[in-house]
Amino acid sequence: MNLHRLIPVVVMTASLLLPALCRAADAAPRTAPAPVAQPLPDPVARVNGAPIAAADLERAYTALASSQGAHIPPGQEQAARKYVLNQLISAEMMYQMAQKTTVPDLNKKIDDSLAHLRGRFKNDDEFRKGLAQQGLTEKELRELIRRNVVIENYIKQTIADKVTVTDQEAKAFYDKNPETFTLPEQVRASHILITVDPKASVADKKKARVKAEDILKKLQAGADFATLAKEYSGCPSSKQGGDLGYFSKGQMVKPFEDAAWALKPGQLSGVVETQFGYHIIKLTERRGATKIPFSAVKAKIEENLKERKIGEQVNAALEAAKKSAKIEINLK
Repeated sequence: MNLHRLIPVVVMTASLLLPALCRAADAAPRTAPAPVAQPLPDPVARVNGAPIAAADLERAYTALASSQGAHIPPGQEQAARKYVLNQLISAEMMYQMAQKTTVPDLNKKIDDSLAHLRGRFKNDDEFRKGLAQQGLTEKELRELIRRNVVIENYIKQTIADKVTVTDQEAKAFYDKNPETFTLPEQVRASHILITVDPKASVADKKKARVKAEDILKKLQAGADFATLAKEYSGCPSSKQGGDLGYFSKGQMVKPFEDAAWALKPGQLSGVVETQFGYHIIKLTERRGATKIPFSAVKAKIEENLKERKIGEQVNAALEAAKKSAKIEINLK
């Protein structure tokens, strides 16, 4: 079980910065958000006396604003900073709680995590550039990892290892969510594609269509579909005799889908035009909607339910800790 998925984002010290560092290894840096209009108070908050620096807030905010799928509407920047600050406060609280437990092989775990992150980059220079993009030194990154390992260990020892999911709970979830475990109706088809560049001339398109029509005549005369697909089709599926496997509605471009779903098993379509060129489609099989057996998804259901329980208990532990904690927030 992946413990990173078990820990709610709000309690992970490095939940924003470490993924951002990984993205720096995999893609070009995204445009950084505009700097804050007015200087932030420093520290922006204290948790039982432990300060949360303005620089840490801005670093985490930048990571959030630059993350994939993130969108902070104009005028909502301060609200976003408060959201990030709440994450950092919860992370600090969780870290303070987690220091009660001993982490076996702490340094080795830190070294392994650091080596894994470093391995995402082409070389050390790229790694250092990635750190610089996140405003981190290697020493600061190591500290982030250390805190994260301590928190993960605490959650595992005090919560995760004690959480169980019964067969009855898994079966009840399966029975209450039938749509989640039902495969839609599917068809299986093969095709022969005569490719045409969308910008091709009228004459070239006509030539390609004539070629497709000639192939269709050969098929109608009894030629083997797979053999002609291997010979003429411009689709990678040609290596499998044109076989596209099973697909449900919405997975293919509409002209292709409409033609395929209108066929009966064994039938050929006419020449079908899409943005890819001209297709000849043969429907090979129809498969009605089917429910996945409980035995096939039982383990996954149990894993998901356990993750949910752990998340709930982590949040409950945080809420309980907040009642006796001294939290000072200076960010307005």
